[in-house]
Amino acid sequence: MLKPRPSSVNSRTIVLSVVFAALAIAIALISLSVGTTKLPIADVVDVLLGGGRRGTRLVVLELRLPRVATGLLVGIAFAVSGAVLQTLSRNPLASPDIVGVNSGASAGAVAVIVLAGTGGGNISGAAAKVGIPLAAVLGGLIATLIVGALSVRRGVVDGGRVVLIGVGIAAAANSLVAWMLVIGDVNDAGRAAAWLAGSLNARAWSDAIPVLIAVVLLLPVAMMFNRDLSALVLGDDVASSLGVRVARIRIALLIIATVLAAMATAGAGPIAFVALVAPQIAQRLTRMERPPLLTTAMLGALFVVLADLLARNGLQWLRVGPYELPVGVVTAACGAPYLLHLIGRRQKGR
Repeated sequence: MLKPRPSSVNSRTIVLSVVFAALAIAIALISLSVGTTKLPIADVVDVLLGGGRRGTRLVVLELRLPRVATGLLVGIAFAVSGAVLQTLSRNPLASPDIVGVNSGASAGAVAVIVLAGTGGGNISGAAAKVGIPLAAVLGGLIATLIVGALSVRRGVVDGGRVVLIGVGIAAAANSLVAWMLVIGDVNDAGRAAAWLAGSLNARAWSDAIPVLIAVVLLLPVAMMFNRDLSALVLGDDVASSLGVRVARIRIALLIIATVLAAMATAGAGPIAFVALVAPQIAQRLTRMERPPLLTTAMLGALFVVLADLLARNGLQWLRVGPYELPVGVVTAACGAPYLLHLIGRRQKGR
């Protein structure tokens, strides 16, 4: 069995980050070129560099690029959020879609979609002013606070309790979402239900920009905590002896992880298993004792943009029909078997 390497940045981590980034860009270019209107990749590159014909520019820049950009950014945000949560809890099953962060964010976002619509009654005006991104962040933070408060045992966060309590919070939030879908207007509930599947269909720049801001601001901050994360893997007592302010660092990192997951959820819906799978694969490939943030981010971007390419064109390539799947269906199909694999490994380890 391969032993983990130190958590400092090493050549293997850098190489894998570059490889995943290059693959994500390549898949993004392919995604920009295929569809109802097929375009040569050379024409796509020409448009991205400022050239191209008017019709080609319309297809690439207005119809396809916002979707692809949102997918890349959402993949980064979900993956980094999962890496931080798994490191803090020292539990590979602790990802925002399992421990309730995504469900809390979904509840906040659906509240805006449904209650700010025609079925919202007296609170529609107030809900309309909140906006989906902010509502998702508030919902995610509330879920995180509840899970965090209930997971502390003898002053220490119990990784096993995080997952169990998170599953319960996720179930409660999902029940709240189901209730809002029932009481809401049919059209608003339909929009919310489509969004809950996790979809990049009809994404616009207004969906990508909030996620971009979150990634640009919070990813570098999370990277600044690399040494603290490496110390926290060894346990709170050891981290404290190394000079880490455990309580403050945990709160800061929990906020970063929650905001990233919530903004990604607001941008594309609760896309499942990206935050679970990407950190674990990155950790195993880099042979480190925790998921490396940069490698995880690039792998998350690759995972989502590839899944979206398959969701958008897979059925057509198989000649099943001109149907498009939500990207969340593809990521769930890939992530669910991996989740079962992780659970099986943990049971054998015990």
